[in-house]
Amino acid sequence: MVFSSLLFLFLYLPIVLGIYYLIPRRFRNLFLFAANLVFYGWGEPVFILVMIFSTVVNYIYGLLIHKYQDQKRTAKILLVTCIIVNLGLLGFFKYAGFVASILQSIPLFSNLPTPLIPLPIGISFYTFQIMSYVIDVYRKETSVQRSVITFGTYVALFPQLIAGPIVRYQDVADQLEHRVENLDQFTHGVKLFLVGLAKKVLIANQMGALWDSLRQTSESNGILGSWIGIIAFTFQIYFDFSGYSDMARGLGNMLGFEFLINFNYPYISKSITEFWRRWHISLGTWFREYVYIPLGGNRKGKPRLLFNLLVVWFLTGLWHGASWNFILWGLYFGVILIIEKFFLLKRLEKAPPVVSHLYALVLIVLGWVIFYFESTPEMFQYFGLLFSGSAGLIGGDALALTLSYLPLLLVAGVASTPLAAKLYEKIKNMRYTWIPETAACFLALVVCTATLVSQSYNPFLYFRF
Repeated sequence: MVFSSLLFLFLYLPIVLGIYYLIPRRFRNLFLFAANLVFYGWGEPVFILVMIFSTVVNYIYGLLIHKYQDQKRTAKILLVTCIIVNLGLLGFFKYAGFVASILQSIPLFSNLPTPLIPLPIGISFYTFQIMSYVIDVYRKETSVQRSVITFGTYVALFPQLIAGPIVRYQDVADQLEHRVENLDQFTHGVKLFLVGLAKKVLIANQMGALWDSLRQTSESNGILGSWIGIIAFTFQIYFDFSGYSDMARGLGNMLGFEFLINFNYPYISKSITEFWRRWHISLGTWFREYVYIPLGGNRKGKPRLLFNLLVVWFLTGLWHGASWNFILWGLYFGVILIIEKFFLLKRLEKAPPVVSHLYALVLIVLGWVIFYFESTPEMFQYFGLLFSGSAGLIGGDALALTLSYLPLLLVAGVASTPLAAKLYEKIKNMRYTWIPETAACFLALVVCTATLVSQSYNPFLYFRF
């Protein structure tokens, strides 16, 4: 079940919200835990067992680490064991096939079969969440959770379960037990959810359709048509991912939770360093807190700093999917960030804004080529199309498609900037603003519903995560 489905919008969500606010407060976490499992297991009920196993195991490890926290050696052994269990579970489901394909290239293992293991949706997100809790308990940065139901509610909280943001336990610990729901927060949540839904259905899906169409005719698109194609994907992945994050934050507000912002207009960045401060903020924070700093960060000299950055970005790429292109994508940005850190960033800061913006955007767009194509030959072929004039400037089909989608491309470009948000901040406190706000929300819901009914194209990009 996904947020941008009629089943979720008009059946699951109304039922959950209705029951949630009707039952006594002391039973709300128990109900949410049950509702979370229904949501998670709707398509593949067997994966509920994986989530329950992960929840129970980490709950027990949290209690044990807390019990022996004054015995450093014992606590560390427990922590390491817990991390191995979590990464082992993630590795089995997500990377077993990838490892098998690598081994098959070795003559000794050439006949090794490739395991066909279905990937539990959202396992990368909730595994990282669970690990942050256990590590923070070990560090004494958060209190241990003694209620397995409350802990399970945190792990499986359906708003951010399948597509993030990655929520650290310490950020919601108090909310899990002492949240106070109110009408203003609920109303804000509805508005935020509908903004995210519009991003996903009205922009991301349409940009995805344009990208799919141009990709099918890629060899005849010409240079400009090829760039428009990957730019369409650039918009698709941003509005899809940020849309889901907005919907998650909105749903959290409806239930009394406050989640941190996960995207902060990354395409206005003037460097790749700035881009990664604005893109998928929760993931970047996780790797900084639990990988980069423990490795030594920038405190042990330049050679170690170089090593630490490459490790972090290798793992960042690998986290996104079990394929060489994701690793290459991670290292691509890692190398650029290293170059910026050592000498380029200061020059970018002194450069005219248009130059630094263009620099960042070109590198970001090229990065999405690496990210998208799992086949290395296809990836290099598309890079060739971006810079080769063999098919001319733009093909006829590509031109027709571009013109038909041009208004939406312009809307996507403007919506990628904080312009609309700044205008809203200026008028939101004016008298009777709630009237056009309400009308806009209702219109967004109607148009999104009509689009979902009339169009079958509604991809979920996070099955690989």
